[in-house]
Amino acid sequence: MVVPKRIVSLLPSSTEICFALGLGDSVVGVSHECDFPLEVRGRPILTAPNIDPASSSAEIDHQVRALVSDGLSVYRIDEQRLQDLHPELVITQDACEVCAVSLEEVREATNRLIGADVEVLSLSPLTVADVLDDIGRVGRATGTEVRADEFVASLRARLESLGQVTSSLAKPRVLVLEWLDPPMVAGHWTPELIRIAGGDPILGHDGTPTGPVGWDRIMEAEPDVLLVIPCGFRVAQSVDEMSDLMRQPGFAELPAVRDGRVAIVDGNSFFSRPGPRLVDSAEIAALAIHPGHFADRFQVGGNVLVRWSA
Repeated sequence: MVVPKRIVSLLPSSTEICFALGLGDSVVGVSHECDFPLEVRGRPILTAPNIDPASSSAEIDHQVRALVSDGLSVYRIDEQRLQDLHPELVITQDACEVCAVSLEEVREATNRLIGADVEVLSLSPLTVADVLDDIGRVGRATGTEVRADEFVASLRARLESLGQVTSSLAKPRVLVLEWLDPPMVAGHWTPELIRIAGGDPILGHDGTPTGPVGWDRIMEAEPDVLLVIPCGFRVAQSVDEMSDLMRQPGFAELPAVRDGRVAIVDGNSFFSRPGPRLVDSAEIAALAIHPGHFADRFQVGGNVLVRWSA
């Protein structure tokens, strides 16, 4: 096969995969959200949001709903830059219309501007296995199959090792909020990660998209541990919104809040990014759920995880 020498990665997760497979020098363009590893900085950026990502949860939800209802995209692609870069492989996704430029838009733009011979690889993971399989797919598309297989094996080993440690621990009921207004409980791969981390995920469902859940159901669920991981939010942005949660009737009486077992995690870099660092996400969750057991094993800074109390 002809190994692509010019890759455009329109996903933070696929950018991380490419660099992990030693393809960093081949990545000639990225999305506006691609920020890891640090070597990616300075690469041409091909996308931009049509919303204000610094807004509150409620404001972002309103902006997204307005765009979608008008048939407009949440993101836009820089077609001139795409044409100038003339990639041989473009990596995108078709799992979520509010996570990145749509597959349809990418295919239309590449066919029109570059030609039908450019390969478009679309990733659409729903489970941990899907994410690991996608690393293999990128490997096959770039001639790095052996390295991809070895890397996936190392990631599986870390997950298995963590699962073995947590198998003998108590399993507190864990609620994971992936959005705050309206409240949305994390689905996709997150319930799997919580079980590996030694928790019992509640209200979220394996392999299904994240969806809204009424506050009444959250109150009835009475979680022992609450993880706050808004999609696309850094820790500081999530902390700013905790006062709004406290105004929800009954929120302060939840066992997790009452007992001080609320953790805010950088959802932008970890849980919401279906790439290699989902394994880190499981380890971070283990630290949040069982801090006494994992405090010496996993060390993270306040820019990744903070413990919040009312």
